[in-house]
Amino acid sequence: MDDLPWQHDALDTMLGRADLPQALLLAGSKGIGKRTFAAALIAAMLCESPRPPGRACGACPSCEWLRAGSHPDFRLVSPQSESEGDGSKGTDETRPGTRKGSHQIAAEQVRMLADFVNLSAHRAGRKVVLISPAEAMNSFAANSLLKILEEPPGETTFLLLTHQSQRLLPTIRSRCQRLDMAAPPHAQAIAWLESQGVADASAALAYAGGAPLEALDAFRGNERSRRSSLLTPLCEPATLDVLGLAETLAKEEMPSLVSWLQKWVYDLIASRLARRIRYNVALIPAIERLGRAADISRLLAYQRTLAETQAVAGHPLNAQLLLERLFFDYAEIWNVGEGEIDGRA
Repeated sequence: MDDLPWQHDALDTMLGRADLPQALLLAGSKGIGKRTFAAALIAAMLCESPRPPGRACGACPSCEWLRAGSHPDFRLVSPQSESEGDGSKGTDETRPGTRKGSHQIAAEQVRMLADFVNLSAHRAGRKVVLISPAEAMNSFAANSLLKILEEPPGETTFLLLTHQSQRLLPTIRSRCQRLDMAAPPHAQAIAWLESQGVADASAALAYAGGAPLEALDAFRGNERSRRSSLLTPLCEPATLDVLGLAETLAKEEMPSLVSWLQKWVYDLIASRLARRIRYNVALIPAIERLGRAADISRLLAYQRTLAETQAVAGHPLNAQLLLERLFFDYAEIWNVGEGEIDGRA
């Protein structure tokens, strides 16, 4: 598994150590390549013919099994599956799971590791467990893992990948060696995105908050075009067809829609209060115009509404009704009444 350009030094340093930690916590924001780093590290640890400075050869039986997702000495624990895949088939650490609606790592998934960690390795080497994202463990799962880490089996290495380390039990954090991973330098991220064929890499990276893998995922998922179907109408709140827009977008994933709205409103507030725009850099003129005209108290209240909505966005009772309410509230920021909107719809 190849690492990303901005990870070369950190990976070489880790592989050059005389002994790897028994539990390693890879911490950092989403979309910067933690999963790719972990995959390269796992491949190197399990490889039977590593090449200097310890990288996986990619050709031995162990590397082939890992690539096929069937290595007997590796386990992946995630909300999406208990043992699917090996985390080495791509750079995407944000793709949706294969089991819709599963957002937690259950205790049973962690308990199933007991036999794995207590048996000898099939290939007479190391065994590796990847837990990703570690903060997805519910309290029972976290306590089950803690029991394993308290008496760690000598042949097993645990890699915990986290986007929000503060959500982990302090006792779990204390039993792991932590490696903080940062987003790459802007120029390096842009160059990498361009090498992946991403059009307008600068705007894509800005929208992803500096996270290049998230920008790549959005590009591959045609997110910019889908997002435009929301943001273009929002540029003209006085003529916003609330009912029509809600009907059009009701089949989109609600967490994504609310996230797009949150970033849009963030930019409106930032433009008004700080004269800067972070995410939607391709729409600066419209954002500046709307920011100047907005009722700032309503805009801030709407931001709070979106935060509350995001907490339940994964399972809305009626997506279209929820969107209608959000769009009506949005139009109200510019003192556009519901009756006026209906009259133009």
